[in-house]
Amino acid sequence: MNKVLTGAAVALATTLLIAACGPSSPTGSAAAGQGRSSGPPQASTGPTAGLHAGHAGPFTAPPPQPLRESERFVDLKPPRSYTPAAPSGGTDEYRCFLLDPGLTRSAFLTGNQFLPQNTAIVHHAIIFQIGPDSVQAAHDLDARTPGEGWTCFGDAGVEGGAWVGHWAPGADETLFSQKIGYAMPAGSRVIMQVHYNLLATGGKPGQSDRSGMRLRLADGKDGFTPLQTGQLVAPIELPCATGESGPLCDREAAVSDLSHRFGRQAEETLGMLAEYCSDGVPPAPGPTQRCDRPTPAAGTIYGVAGHMHLLGRSIKIELNPGKPGGRTLLDIPVYDFDEQAIRPLPKPVAVAAGDTFRVTCTHDAGLRTMLPALRGLPPRYVVWGEGTSDEMCLGLLMWSPAGRS
Repeated sequence: MNKVLTGAAVALATTLLIAACGPSSPTGSAAAGQGRSSGPPQASTGPTAGLHAGHAGPFTAPPPQPLRESERFVDLKPPRSYTPAAPSGGTDEYRCFLLDPGLTRSAFLTGNQFLPQNTAIVHHAIIFQIGPDSVQAAHDLDARTPGEGWTCFGDAGVEGGAWVGHWAPGADETLFSQKIGYAMPAGSRVIMQVHYNLLATGGKPGQSDRSGMRLRLADGKDGFTPLQTGQLVAPIELPCATGESGPLCDREAAVSDLSHRFGRQAEETLGMLAEYCSDGVPPAPGPTQRCDRPTPAAGTIYGVAGHMHLLGRSIKIELNPGKPGGRTLLDIPVYDFDEQAIRPLPKPVAVAAGDTFRVTCTHDAGLRTMLPALRGLPPRYVVWGEGTSDEMCLGLLMWSPAGRS
């Protein structure tokens, strides 16, 4: 998704499998078989599955599920619309908006609905929480950046941003029956990061957007187990399809183009992915890549999700693959970009420190000529990148590390 890569870069640099984020360290929810989501629970399997449009049609938010004991809604949106423009000749902008939920006492985020106002250009969104000690830095960054918010490839652009929610096509609020949620200290703020896809205008300003969000907050006085969002990443090394040719089919040229569009850190991330997943050995080019990593801490997993872009074909998350008791946590054999709901696990799954997680993704360069959003683009060697025409392999875990309270 987006923070994804600077977030992944942080995880990679610290050699942790799980990039745990929280108020003190950084969406989701789940239940013992009681998770509820208005997003579709399974991938499409029909004849057009996988030939996703990349964006849904006009969006009308479904009515929120009823409030539960001690919960309340807080609706937030930027004060004005924003017209995105992609920098550096690219076709994507990541824009962050600072929003104040008015927390005068601590609370837990037990659910959230991102409300995309213009799905023609909104690719996905991530919600970050920052503590009171980071609020002034965010205000200063906002004040010195023209227009609403600030450009924020990678992460929230402010140190300490904790991933507490996300939206992609097909996703909606997911609720869990356990008393779990993301800790929100008094005085904290949220940063709404929106990925705008401007392929239709070649990256130039066109349509505007004023997306917002609805937070479900619960009184934080007692009994809640704090959640974090774990990120499982694998590299992308996808050559041009048979019959395709062009200057960007050369990996070096494609990486140089990526660096031009998103900055030097985008290229550095590729090396960190190799270090993280294969001890610095570059992965062999091919449609399927995976990454195995030990988890640094014991904990409990409540829900899972997977994210790729438009060339994604399948994604799987496994726990202790090939070992006694190993299990599959997420298996989407026919990936559809327009169906990215969080999947609550039938029962929460306990993990021990040193258990192995594996994320595996398959991408298909042949989809480039079949999808309207990509059909007119020049062929390219695809690596991990933040643009709609780049790719990702990202597994998400909604979990609670042992010992947190």
